[in-house]
Amino acid sequence: MDLSIRRRGNSLRQIGKGLGSLDREVFEAIAESPSPLLDATMPRLTRAADHSKLWFVIAAALMAGGGPRTRRGAMRGVLSLAVTSLVANQGAKRIWKRARPSYLPVPLARRSRRFPTSNSLPSGHSASAAAFAVGVGLESPAIGLGLALLGGLVGLSRVATGAHYPGDVFAGFGLGAGIAVLGGRVVPPTTPTKLPTAAPLRVPTPPRPDGAGVVLVINPASGGGNGARVVDEVRAALPRTEIVELDEGDDLRKVLREAATRAEVLAVGGGDGTVATGASIAKEVGLPLAVFPGGTFNHFAKDIGCESVAKTVDAIRRGSVACVDLVCLNEEHMVINTASIGAYPQFVQTREKLEHKVGKPLAGAYAMFHTLRHGEPVRIHYDNETLQTSLFFLGNSTYLPSGFAPAQRHRMDDGLLDVRILETGRRFSRVRILAALMLGRLERSPLYHEMRVPEFSFTAVDGPTVLACDGEVGAEVEKASFSAQYRALAVFRPLD
Repeated sequence: MDLSIRRRGNSLRQIGKGLGSLDREVFEAIAESPSPLLDATMPRLTRAADHSKLWFVIAAALMAGGGPRTRRGAMRGVLSLAVTSLVANQGAKRIWKRARPSYLPVPLARRSRRFPTSNSLPSGHSASAAAFAVGVGLESPAIGLGLALLGGLVGLSRVATGAHYPGDVFAGFGLGAGIAVLGGRVVPPTTPTKLPTAAPLRVPTPPRPDGAGVVLVINPASGGGNGARVVDEVRAALPRTEIVELDEGDDLRKVLREAATRAEVLAVGGGDGTVATGASIAKEVGLPLAVFPGGTFNHFAKDIGCESVAKTVDAIRRGSVACVDLVCLNEEHMVINTASIGAYPQFVQTREKLEHKVGKPLAGAYAMFHTLRHGEPVRIHYDNETLQTSLFFLGNSTYLPSGFAPAQRHRMDDGLLDVRILETGRRFSRVRILAALMLGRLERSPLYHEMRVPEFSFTAVDGPTVLACDGEVGAEVEKASFSAQYRALAVFRPLD
């Protein structure tokens, strides 16, 4: 038995020596190859990737000029890069101690200006390149492919300039890609649903190049001053729009009803709570709704493609209108985004407070831990189930990604409610939920319940509980009944 083990050990050592010799031979072949193209491009490329400057510049460009998926990809790529850089430089390089290759075979024109002093395995440049490319590619595959090709050239530059052996580069690629993929398991990418759906229902509406017939109700003080900015932009872009500025103490619903009596288009500016009230009035009187983002997060405006005043203005000028779903609560209240009980509002507030600093994946994980630890559970009964939950989410239309970090809707007219419940009344439920979250297996956990239904209702077993709708804490309810109102609201939104 000992002899067999010893033979296997000798075989592994021989394989390792053979791979090491091959690694050095490939390095020397690349380093010694006379190539003016390599001499001119490789040092510049490797310097551009120093301290991940190249990837940060690309991420900034994607954030500035890309769509929602591209921006999420940039954020995911930067976060993956940051984690990978920490693991590679503070962990892997200290575990696997391998000396740098000799500079002697490398032409003078191709050598780096500064010789790295850290261990050679793995290549930090290559790890960062792979982490960024794969992170972006999880959200936007086409852009990720292009970045992967650029990352491959960065890896080649590390060999051509004498900084690393090829094996170091491949190890870096594997490390960076693995960390990015693991991040995708913890917080899945928001890939569009593949279910067949009907085409958007367009509503014929005349163009309004100067805003004639539009009445805008807005609070200039909303969103920390965003409302005043919206007022100025609308006045400049749509001069014939009537603007009604709310004062402190005004009854929003009453003002909107009065505005609707003289409007051909009812417009509202503010946060999601204000937009929900405007949507309810617009549906009631049969007017199309225009939404100007004037709140803090503006989830509804972003999901219909009107994340900026300019996009809403353009939709009004072109007469671009389509129908979206609403959710009717207890046959009287309209919900445009979400409803929740338990500690879900606290979960969202904690996540959104941190996501701009550390990224949504880490912010979501921390918010989940904080909420499960401090949130007050609620017992509910629905269908044939009675369970205890600390996190209950109900969304208007299908949210992505699956799991308990719903971020965005790609369609808002599928006629479905998106219901997600985390059950916290079982033995060791909090530990099991956090473990499943970190392993990317929350969707398979028996403590996680997710469904897409046209109607949903529940009863609070232990008496009335607070129900939050569209980011605002509402009244206490003992019974709540939700129904999807299929394509009930006509809204101005970009459709091309």
